[in-house]
Amino acid sequence: MDKARKLAEYCERTLDLAGAGLGEEYFYQSLPLCVIDAVFSIGVRYESTRAVVIRYCDYYGLPRIRPHADALPEPGEQEPVPAFVRKMEEAGDDFFTNEVFRNRQRTSSRNGIRKTEAVRRFASVLQKHGIHCLQDVPRAIADPEVEREIRLIPGQRSGISFRYFCMLAGSNDFIKPDRMIQRFLAAALGEAPDLGECQRLPQEAARELKGRYPHLTPRLLDYRIWSHTRSLPRT
Repeated sequence: MDKARKLAEYCERTLDLAGAGLGEEYFYQSLPLCVIDAVFSIGVRYESTRAVVIRYCDYYGLPRIRPHADALPEPGEQEPVPAFVRKMEEAGDDFFTNEVFRNRQRTSSRNGIRKTEAVRRFASVLQKHGIHCLQDVPRAIADPEVEREIRLIPGQRSGISFRYFCMLAGSNDFIKPDRMIQRFLAAALGEAPDLGECQRLPQEAARELKGRYPHLTPRLLDYRIWSHTRSLPRT
């Protein structure tokens, strides 16, 4: 049996696929919130990331979750990326780190930069390429230069943050191959997967399962795996 089919069968035995739904973070009001979440979520428990997004929205009085999950807000109802970048540049990284985000995490413990700086640089790449609101994200996905420039930011080389950013902004086709996905796949396959398999196999398994679960997408399967795995006791 190939690995994708083995994973699909394990998913069906282990997960509630019929009742699967996405978390509220997949329905942010504005694109900058997707950037903040995507950068701050790497390597930490998600509660701390959620707190950073909430602090940002509370500080500036901005809506966090859009009222209608099935429709993107109009561009004029979103905070545009250029306004977010300008706000960060004018206030400075230290101010955002200490007063707005109130989080001093770094992109890595060795030669990493503050996640605040990574957020600003990530958003600046989007601004440079005209990716200003949620409706613009398909162009970011289609332009390999956007991902290439983001992966040059310290701590972003793997591309995991960019994939997760795309998922948060609405793409159904990506997987965020983080530690939760790796842990689940290792249990399903009986061996540790490589990073490429963590991206590819859940996509293939979602296609395998779609005939029985028509609403299932790679993004939704990723979220269901993540939710299940994070609820398990740490070993």
